[in-house]
Amino acid sequence: MKATIWHNPACGTSRKTLAILQETPGIDLTIIEYLKQPYTADKLRQLFADAGLTPHDALRLRGTDAEERGLKDADGDAVIAAMAAHPAYVERPIVETEKGARLCRPQDVVREIL
Repeated sequence: MKATIWHNPACGTSRKTLAILQETPGIDLTIIEYLKQPYTADKLRQLFADAGLTPHDALRLRGTDAEERGLKDADGDAVIAAMAAHPAYVERPIVETEKGARLCRPQDVVREIL
């Protein structure tokens, strides 16, 4: 099974999710460090749709200036545009497989799509 993780190595939950993926037999894993290789707006829309999330569900407020910039109350398109321009605004990690996508907080959520 192919799996892609949008990963931040500085995040403990992201590292734990990555470890689950690496320890699971039969996983063909792609790791994207999204702070170095940002999301596109279209990819974010697709991931959120596949995970059943709204842009606000995946908006990272802690450790960012997203709330100060008004993103908490902005419309979904504005949130996605901000996330594409500033990938730190995306909560992490997101994992995608052929079974769907999940925001893996907590990390064990990844097992739903393996």
